[in-house]
Amino acid sequence: MNSIIKSINKVLFGCCIVGVSVHTTFAQEQKMLTLKDAIELSLQNSKELKVSSSKVKQAVASLQESKDNRLPDIDISGQYMRVNKPNVDFKLQNSGSGEEGGEATEAPDVSQAMFGMATVKLPIFSGGTITNGIASAKFLEKAAALDAVRNKEEVVQNTVEAYYNLYKAQASVRLVTENLNSSKQRVKDFTGMEANGLIPRNDLLKAQLQESNLELALLTAENNEKITNFNFDLMLGLDEQTKLVLDSTGLDSRPVVKSLSEWESLALSKRADFQALGQRQDAAHKGVQIAKGAYYPSLGLSAGYVGINVPNALTVTNAVNVGAGLSYNLAALYKAGAKVKQAKAQEEQLAWNQEQLSDGIRSQIHKSYQDYNQSLKKIQVYMKAVEQANENYRITKNKYDNSLATTTDLLDADVARLQAGIDYEYAKADAVVAYNKLHESAGVGVGE
Repeated sequence: MNSIIKSINKVLFGCCIVGVSVHTTFAQEQKMLTLKDAIELSLQNSKELKVSSSKVKQAVASLQESKDNRLPDIDISGQYMRVNKPNVDFKLQNSGSGEEGGEATEAPDVSQAMFGMATVKLPIFSGGTITNGIASAKFLEKAAALDAVRNKEEVVQNTVEAYYNLYKAQASVRLVTENLNSSKQRVKDFTGMEANGLIPRNDLLKAQLQESNLELALLTAENNEKITNFNFDLMLGLDEQTKLVLDSTGLDSRPVVKSLSEWESLALSKRADFQALGQRQDAAHKGVQIAKGAYYPSLGLSAGYVGINVPNALTVTNAVNVGAGLSYNLAALYKAGAKVKQAKAQEEQLAWNQEQLSDGIRSQIHKSYQDYNQSLKKIQVYMKAVEQANENYRITKNKYDNSLATTTDLLDADVARLQAGIDYEYAKADAVVAYNKLHESAGVGVGE
């Protein structure tokens, strides 16, 4: 009896899929969903991809800002002032009179003043900071775009895993339900046999206990299915009450993959995050050149126009100036060194990050490759286990019918058959996930 309870508990554990929240629905709309459709929906509704898109837009704007530094700066200013009539006492005599006590010069009547100014400055040379800044911004823009590609690959992989987690949950419900129906029929048969004195009551109690344990297993499996279905609906942006009906046609395919060395080479040439880090390293190199630009003088062209109008006093028009300016910050000779060292340290850090990522990619490829091969072997093992469990149950049932096996043997064989079926369904789903994971680790889509 204890062995039967332990076996049922094992099935309960095997049916468990970790969930986040429980959501009970009373009327659910069903939706047929292929893996391709699921991926499209997840890409459309992924919050992570929307953040990546915003980062790309930000990088594009930063590049445009760097390019705008090549354009001239234009400043226009003007003032209009109202003034009162001041009291002016000229101590100097009118020079035209030539005599003491001549007529004093009268101050002009000024009640307002206006002037306008326009200046244009065009940078010609600034130590290469503008050119290198544009180049750095281009590298960072490419890195942001590559980050978005990598995030997209991760979203696709998460969708594949969620899709087949739901398949495993639904498969558990289906298999446990089938086994429970068989168990109920067995209890019905045993009840009649016990009433006719053909079996002891203890055998009937064992069958009833197994039925109760299977009912608990079904409750657990159904609960896990609801949780997984709910979370998948959230991921896809669907109504929370939508019950998803999955397509399982791709579970029987067993594609052959390249060798491990080929996958490693492919990953180092295709992984978007590895390429993005290379772009950031190039941007950091330009950052060193930008920091060194402080050692050089700046040269620029300038032009200006001034207009002044003070009624009854002064009018200035057509005052245009054009010139060139050269400036050099001598303090940069001893202040810019620290910034150059910081830029070089950042470049060195990114170089080591790239080496670290290279090792990580190779490790991921190796694990994904071995996991996929293992999943294929598990399918073969569990396929044989299903055949063995079915045959074992058939033989045990014949022995039981001929009083050569106990009720415990029969129930154990039934639980083993259920567990083998669940393991086989899980193995098929895990193989598809592992196959997609191998491609995601290499930075390529399935079929590329």
